[in-house]
Amino acid sequence: MEWSACLDEYEKLVIRMTTPRVVIDNAVCPTATIVKVDSARKHGILLEAVQVLTDLNLSIKKAYISSDGRWFMDVFHVTDVNGNKLTDESVINYIEQSLGTIHYGRTLDFNGLTALELTGTDRVGLLSEVFAVLADLQCDVVEAKVWTHNGRIASFIHVKDCNSGSPIEDSQQIDRIESRLRSVLKGDNDIRSAKTSVSMAVAHTERRLHQMMFADRDYERKPILRLSADSPVVTVQNWIERGYSVVNVQCKDRMKLLFDVVSNLTDMEYVVFHGTINTAGDRAYLEFYIKHTDGTPISSEPERQRVIQCLQAAVERRASEGVTLELCTPDRQGLLADVTRTFRENGLNVTRAEISTSREMAANVFYVTDAIGIPADPKIIDSVRQKIGLSKLKVKELPPLVYHQEAEREEQGVGVAGTVLLSLGSLVRRNLYNLGLIRSYS
Repeated sequence: MEWSACLDEYEKLVIRMTTPRVVIDNAVCPTATIVKVDSARKHGILLEAVQVLTDLNLSIKKAYISSDGRWFMDVFHVTDVNGNKLTDESVINYIEQSLGTIHYGRTLDFNGLTALELTGTDRVGLLSEVFAVLADLQCDVVEAKVWTHNGRIASFIHVKDCNSGSPIEDSQQIDRIESRLRSVLKGDNDIRSAKTSVSMAVAHTERRLHQMMFADRDYERKPILRLSADSPVVTVQNWIERGYSVVNVQCKDRMKLLFDVVSNLTDMEYVVFHGTINTAGDRAYLEFYIKHTDGTPISSEPERQRVIQCLQAAVERRASEGVTLELCTPDRQGLLADVTRTFRENGLNVTRAEISTSREMAANVFYVTDAIGIPADPKIIDSVRQKIGLSKLKVKELPPLVYHQEAEREEQGVGVAGTVLLSLGSLVRRNLYNLGLIRSYS
């Protein structure tokens, strides 16, 4: 390590003592790479470590967290997206370097872009209207993530000026963007105030989306429709003798699950002192021993219930029951507005989206359902693909229900009575929705 000439010996000692020590081992475990981090304890350092790993799309299969006194130790068992141990030396070196500097903070490379933050009441076609407004205002969408949960929407969008390719800095133009987007988000009957903001600030997009939905109190609302009975189970109880609150989360395993849970605990001003994370098959089991930042455990029943609600929301926000569509095509002005308008005109609702452009190519992923949140009719999906282009818009993944239905049809066909019942059920639900007789499901 090279030292600055202005540092004295005491400052050098402090840096040596507080710099995290990182060990990456491929020999101990036959199925995963072990990543060990030893560091001086600091609020948020667990989240920073998890963030480094999940930003590389690594899967955390097991983890052990321990904090004694002023020292902190994390042990992660990680694999790549294919479930293999890490062998790429450039990835291993990046992990070592990034985890070794987490005390000093990290920035994301979004220079030259303007950040838009949007929250409001979700509705069919809302994203189409947002992208249409941005296209009309000469804003080129470079990166974006959109989440919906319990009838609310949060979006973090990075844009630049279509003509100059520069960030948008003109105050009058910024005011126009905020005003137009706020009007779109509010719609005709928004029961909550929509929020928009424009800034040059750099933020971790997914961390910020959690913060936006948490501030919007999405966790207090009941789900519009819950298709899966596999909801996260969260329990919270106090260990009075040791002064901890013990949090247990059981749910379906997925990528970035640990990040989502730890991100919300951190934003709620809780510190994880000890924890274990285990996965078995497609299930994940997480246990955390937490305290407030002031060293006290959870002190009331309302607070306990709030923690349960918030962690359930944290797990659910990234989940999607819809069909996953992948759009890969040369980028052009108004592309997102045109594609999402086609979704809207065919009754498809975008529940989550990941937008990115690289070297003039758009690589976008949309998670779509029908208007009331159930899996869309495959015939409608096929129709939309034909309108946009079969080679451009592809089905990346089907929800389990639709996948099994399609498999059964291919193998043995569907009986007439079954087809009639399925059609009648869908027809009744759609008619009730159109008549305004159903809006939510408890």
